[in-house]
Order: sequence, then structure tokens, then C-alpha cells
Amino acid sequence: MMRRLAASAAFLVLGLAGCDRTEQPAETASETSALEVEASQPAPAQTPSDAPTSMAALGEAEPAAPGAPPFAALYPGATADTPAVIAAGDAGQGGLVTFETTATPDEVIAYYRDRAAQAGLRPVMGMNQGDARAYGAADGEPDGAKLSVVAAPAEGSTSVQLSWSEGR
Repeated sequence: MMRRLAASAAFLVLGLAGCDRTEQPAETASETSALEVEASQPAPAQTPSDAPTSMAALGEAEPAAPGAPPFAALYPGATADTPAVIAAGDAGQGGLVTFETTATPDEVIAYYRDRAAQAGLRPVMGMNQGDARAYGAADGEPDGAKLSVVAAPAEGSTSVQLSWSEGR
């Protein structure tokens, strides 16, 4: 449990460290990284059967925390390890929650990729490391909405870390 919390904290700190409010020059096609190319690919065909199909469906899932945006919902049937950690700042409310599910890491990422797309967020990061999967999406504004999901196999389940910012 301590290792999971330490990894969660490290991921959150690294994710927030990457947030920079200064204007960045536009990238050229040759500067696009392999991660960005992978993240821009469409969701895999193996989306779970309970994935939402409309924005109305996004609101029906259990929110990860009170007041969390619809794209930051717990995966259906998941069990939170502890209550979500919530914070508010210049970019609005944000939070972090870890949970367990019987779904595979691929199913979890496909679910959140779909929710992010339906909420108007664009892929900004994707990673496959062994059996672990990670996905990040944002609305493109410096203080805008953001979503980050890391899913890794655990003993008989999948351990997931979900973090979000609702944006201004």
C-alpha cells in the first residue's frame, strides 16, 4: 500500500511539474514524440460493454469524488482504496483517487479514453510499459481540464490511479 501511495504521489508531482503557464512555441510535425503519436490514435476496439455512448451517459457514472467532473468517474464496479484527495487552485478543483477493478488495464484505459473524448478532451499522453498502461488528456488550455489514468495489473485485479483537474 505504501509503495502504491508513493508511486501515486510521484506521478501526481511529475504530472503537475509538467504544467507550465508560459507560452510554448508550436511544434512541427517532425518534433512530435512517439508518445503523442500513440496517444492520438483512436481508442482500441475492445472498449468495455458498459462504456458510455453519450454525454448524458457520462453523468450517470459514480463520480470519483463529490463535485468531480463527469470524465473523472470511477470505473464501473470499481472499489476505491481510500477517499479521493481533493484540492482547489487557480485551475479549479482537482483530485486523485486510487481504486481496484477486475477489468484489464486495456479496458480501463479504453473506458477513460472514451469518457475524455466525449467530454471534449484531446489525448496528450499514452504509454504502454509491460502490462501497465497510462493515458492523459486535456482540453488544450493552460488552466483547462485534464485527466490522467495509470492502470497496472495487481494480484487478481487491476490497480488504477485517476487524477483530474476540472479547469477554469
